[in-house]
Amino acid sequence: MRWGSDVVAAVARTLDLKYIALVPGASYRGFHDSLVNYLGNENPQMVTCLHEEHSVSIADGYAKATDEPMAVALHSNVGLMHATMTIFNAWCDRTPMVIFGATGPVDAHKRRPWIDWIHTAADQGAIIRNYTKWDDQPASPQAAVESVLRANQMARTAPCGPTYVCLDVGLQEEALTEDVLIPDASRYAPADPPCAPAATVKRVRALLKKAKFPVILMGRVSRSKADWDRRVKLAEALNAPVLTSSNDPSSFPTTHALHLAPPGLRPSKQATALVKKADVILSLDWLDLAGFLRGCLGSSQTQSPPDKTIIHCSMDSYRTNGWSMDHQALPAVDIPVASTSDTFVEQLLDGFGRKRAAAGLKSITHWTRTPTGKARPRQGTPMTLMDMALTVRDFARTRPVSFARLPIGWPGEGAEHSGPLSFMGNDGGGGVGSGPGHAVGTSLALKGKGRLPAAVLGDGDYLMGCNALWTATHMDLPLLVIIADNRSYYNDEMHQERVAQIRKRPVKNRWIGQRLDDPPVDLIAMGRAQGFDGEAPVSTSEDLAAALERGAKVVARGGRYVIDALVEPGYAETGVDQRVGMTKKG
Repeated sequence: MRWGSDVVAAVARTLDLKYIALVPGASYRGFHDSLVNYLGNENPQMVTCLHEEHSVSIADGYAKATDEPMAVALHSNVGLMHATMTIFNAWCDRTPMVIFGATGPVDAHKRRPWIDWIHTAADQGAIIRNYTKWDDQPASPQAAVESVLRANQMARTAPCGPTYVCLDVGLQEEALTEDVLIPDASRYAPADPPCAPAATVKRVRALLKKAKFPVILMGRVSRSKADWDRRVKLAEALNAPVLTSSNDPSSFPTTHALHLAPPGLRPSKQATALVKKADVILSLDWLDLAGFLRGCLGSSQTQSPPDKTIIHCSMDSYRTNGWSMDHQALPAVDIPVASTSDTFVEQLLDGFGRKRAAAGLKSITHWTRTPTGKARPRQGTPMTLMDMALTVRDFARTRPVSFARLPIGWPGEGAEHSGPLSFMGNDGGGGVGSGPGHAVGTSLALKGKGRLPAAVLGDGDYLMGCNALWTATHMDLPLLVIIADNRSYYNDEMHQERVAQIRKRPVKNRWIGQRLDDPPVDLIAMGRAQGFDGEAPVSTSEDLAAALERGAKVVARGGRYVIDALVEPGYAETGVDQRVGMTKKG
């Protein structure tokens, strides 16, 4: 080590941050040189991107698939401001990430005229302090060692999230005048998640055993197969119905006999019926518990909390702040458990004997045996989103597909998740444009593991983030992208329809300012520009099925393929398509 930035790179290597996603920038040119000429561009290896938002989204997608952080490098305040939306996504997703920023020189005497001044901020971390777990700007190489070690430790400590270390140009480019020691990183590892007190575990176990109709809400959990198996074992030991959210990564086999309702973002009729019937609810870090129960039971958050015994396992209260409301409404809870879901499940299992007798399950029709659950995609007609989902479901049934993303309104009947890597969840922050980056990050995480990385993206999401796909080609990553192309910002059409109804104004005008068909964008050409293979748009389920087969063959050879699937605008959240015309006059 000869330079300050060599020290930072050396610490990054000890932490086994395998990749670092970046858009090059002068503010961290010293750090860049250290990654290349001191580390040899290995561990971490550079993942070159075309936009800072994509850099963070790729790291987010990688963490969703591995539970491990990637590194990111952002160019001064301007790169950081580009990346703010996707950093917020990672914050809401609770995904670990170590972000390196840069500023300066802090010493004004050393700044080049104009450019260094606009790339320097008095408190750069303030831009993202409200939605990162921790940030720092070390003033010496020695301080940088501790700073990077702490950033890694805090990013990986539950509840996980992004951390930020801002590197002064002066620190990076300063020649070392004395030895700087890099300690054993294992001594600065994150602590194991806390266990619930024995008395709490005993009380919860007894409640669940005595419950007449317990229901488990499987929320945010790990990607570990061992943890997956334990969750299945717990549900089977209790004979308890399980609900999962379509916003979170796969947490339980959706066709299992106890997964009685299709996964969904909002309560379906089946899910609502199960929650109403429950006397005990076990929430395992369920996203928006109070809001979900309100949707099922009509209760009003704190004013009239549900008349049910509720056990809620979550560590969210350890990182909630007053800036972001991503903590959601405050749920009424009878037994709060400050632990991670999988730690608590393992504790609960250590004490269950014979299987608990089922109560009232035989009278409930499993969602796969309902008319909607048994539906097949229609042939020879323009596709609805339901037709598309059922076609994609049939394709994935025979392959180890890992879906990095699924679009808004994707019906639960089209989501059959059989393992922890079946689905990586959607973007926690609710922004648009992160899907392509998530897809690339998932593919990077799963390369060489025998999976077929895929993403179903809305056309708006694809259009905003399409050039993230260039990085997949650059890194030679296999990836299948299917675009649900309704040629509209359709979610906002629904909002405009609702406002028009309330105000008694013409619903037919909801399309204005929303449609993406004048002219229609050539989505395949955009994919080809990033190095993907593709074909003409498909508009029927049988044509989509054939295109999926062709795409699978390309991806099996290590290639990349994009499919433009034209669908009629409409959601299918309840199993009933909401169709609207595609004409400009609505």
